[in-house]
Amino acid sequence: MDGYQLNPIEVRVLGALAEKQALTPDAYPMTLNALIGACNQLTSREPVMKLEEGEIQNALDALIANKLVAERTPAGSRVSKYEHRIPYEWNIDGARLAALCLLMLRGAQTSAEIRARSGRIYNFTSSDEVETALMALADKYPPMVQKLPRQPGSREARWAHLLSDNQVVEATDDCGTIDLGLTGRVVALEAQVEALKTRLAQLEAQLED
Repeated sequence: MDGYQLNPIEVRVLGALAEKQALTPDAYPMTLNALIGACNQLTSREPVMKLEEGEIQNALDALIANKLVAERTPAGSRVSKYEHRIPYEWNIDGARLAALCLLMLRGAQTSAEIRARSGRIYNFTSSDEVETALMALADKYPPMVQKLPRQPGSREARWAHLLSDNQVVEATDDCGTIDLGLTGRVVALEAQVEALKTRLAQLEAQLED
């Protein structure tokens, strides 16, 4: 597969498959019904989606065509099951796969957020290990992730995946304005809110002193 031309639903499906392989190996590969539930979870998903069966099936068909997902029919079963093929097609596993999985499911995040949210997906020993994995993904050709400009008031910069067109971030020459697309604008607004929260906490602390 040349480049990463996935749409948001395909990204969600692929991320859900990668997550459930780690979290519920006994129920993996996944049936279509199980995958619908995983994609539409109300927790550990940003944004929360409400996808229909047809939408997820279309995404699966596209991912299968790109060899990113395989369909299996276990012996004695009439129900198809699905598994991702990320390690084979993109040559990533372990820490890199876990970091990418979390970005696919929860949007742009800092290294510390990825480590805190990784849970049973992967046991990151430190934020530095997350950063190393992300840098390896950024060094691939084409790059799979990109570090976003650090927002004023934020301690760390966030990382975003580059698997979908609406996630690509292009910095301007003055580095002051960036064209983020819809997803990126949401990320930027979230960062501004966090910066305001930090500033408010600082002011409250000063008043208390």
